[in-house]
Amino acid sequence: MTAELARAALAEHARLVQAELERLFDELNRAAQEPAEKRLIAAMRHATLLGGKRLRPFLVKAAAELGTAHPAAVLRVGAAIEFLHCYSLVHDDLPAMDDAPMRRGQPSCHVAFDEATAILAGDALQAFAFEVLARDDWPASAELRSELAAGLARAAGALGMCGGQALDLAGEGRALEEAAIVRLQALKTGALMAFACEAGARLAGLAGQRLEAVRSFARELGLAFQITDDLLDVTASAERLGKPAGADAARGKATLVRLLGTEGARARLDAVRARALAALDSVGAEALLLRATLELVIERSH
Repeated sequence: MTAELARAALAEHARLVQAELERLFDELNRAAQEPAEKRLIAAMRHATLLGGKRLRPFLVKAAAELGTAHPAAVLRVGAAIEFLHCYSLVHDDLPAMDDAPMRRGQPSCHVAFDEATAILAGDALQAFAFEVLARDDWPASAELRSELAAGLARAAGALGMCGGQALDLAGEGRALEEAAIVRLQALKTGALMAFACEAGARLAGLAGQRLEAVRSFARELGLAFQITDDLLDVTASAERLGKPAGADAARGKATLVRLLGTEGARARLDAVRARALAALDSVGAEALLLRATLELVIERSH
């Protein structure tokens, strides 16, 4: 499967995920009673529904194809991950963080509404992610729902995405060594992507060596995604990015592009790609969509 075919599969799955996100929001909105509640939900919808590739939910699907998983379970887990991812974007864009006025080609949540509402919208999206994951209205055992909720919490927390953001802020304007940058990016970006792959594999019933192979692949995929993003920050236009270009360089962000230069970062990306593909050797032909997704991620940097 080529990157082009993966792109078509991603677009189709994004349509299904969008419908699931909208359905869950509609349920939430029907339960709201006061205008302030509905405004908060409108801010949550703004942050979630207006654009986005839905790559993390697609990783759940790609990994789930390694076995047999219920389609409704794949969608629900993907939706929970997307809610949590979107909460992180809302908070990343705040004036106290990256102070970004645009996201996905639209005004950031704090610009479209206000800063206080954006903070609450992010908080509510994080809570909603765990609510929809823990509910018993989708096909998964109570044990698996509990394990996935714990896994998502780890991926999002102090030793995951939030920890990575803390390292990112602390590293601004500093000359970090490569190992420190890789750890920062493994937490900030890689942890949630790795959880998406692992969750899909768990839904498919994988265990043992095959599950560990998916975990290894996912760690490399997260790094590949972040290196690609950092390359795009210095090579792509704001129109293509859907947010200001050159923002990382302007803030002195610690990236492999800044450390190694554009060509050095591309060479490192090639090495990461090779390790990711090697990790899937023991999984078999069923990993076709995961391999194609890796190519799709990396293609953006060239």
